[in-house]
Amino acid sequence: MIIDKVKDTITRHGLIKRGDLVLAAVSGGADSLCLLYLLHALSLSIGFKLKIAHLDHMLRESSGKDAQFVRGLGSKLGIPVIIGRINVGRLAKKGSLEEIARNARLEFLLKVAKGIKAEKIALAHNLDDQAETVLMRILRGTGLYGLAGILPKRKLYGFEIIRPLIRVQRSEIEAFLKQKKIRPRIDRTNFQDIYFRNKIRHKLIPLLKKEYNPAVKEALSNMAEGIAFDYDYLNQQALRLVKAKRNRVNILKFLKLHPAMQRLVLRLSISRLQGSTRRITFAHIREIEDLILKRPVNSIVDLPKGISVVKKPKNILFYRR
Repeated sequence: MIIDKVKDTITRHGLIKRGDLVLAAVSGGADSLCLLYLLHALSLSIGFKLKIAHLDHMLRESSGKDAQFVRGLGSKLGIPVIIGRINVGRLAKKGSLEEIARNARLEFLLKVAKGIKAEKIALAHNLDDQAETVLMRILRGTGLYGLAGILPKRKLYGFEIIRPLIRVQRSEIEAFLKQKKIRPRIDRTNFQDIYFRNKIRHKLIPLLKKEYNPAVKEALSNMAEGIAFDYDYLNQQALRLVKAKRNRVNILKFLKLHPAMQRLVLRLSISRLQGSTRRITFAHIREIEDLILKRPVNSIVDLPKGISVVKKPKNILFYRR
């Protein structure tokens, strides 16, 4: 049963413990409704409290009705609901609509979690999302962290982002909702191939399933889980090498490290300033390596989001420009 699979994921990865306050991000779509109902069903046996957060992106005329739907759902289940609104379309003039919507949603969730003192933020990513994400990153170019895909649990700005549905397929979610006679809100843009993820979902994965491997989604998810454990171990070792609250790396010590550790140290140094390594590509890492090995003192490499690296006689320094 789907609830047993979700409970096993929660236990296996230590996603929720007794006494936690969990903030569930609910859009009103199929995945988030499944997440909500399953968490609600498990909250009593595990012993945690649940609240709902919903952000109206104001991208569709029906988005206001989505918010009303989620509010009504919370009332029906006896779960408090926090609603937010932001005009993502207006903000998107400054960059990618997908990225700005994602950042706005994350900022909203973190703000709400802080306000209600929630320890965990539950997102509805599932096994299909995992497979799609891994394929997207392979096609765009990625390293070990990218191949690790969507992690079941991740620390971010003092909170834990958890994904209880990460081992559940979308077909299982749809079957669960149908059995329970739960009707989700429909976002028609999910059926349009205007976004890269939708093209992966509607074209590439069906082709791979038909022509190469009927279980391609499971294969990609299993690969991501295995790599995630490997990456987590290497990351822990790298954290010991990057001194807290110092944005510098000693060049001589750096050059003695294995190349895998060198690149993790660079990524951790960037993440310390930027908050993540999103938009940092393989080419950026290679450019920093070239800075260390070949370029003269005081040479600078500029990275995305206002981060730069300068070479000094004994260290490389990471700073905001």
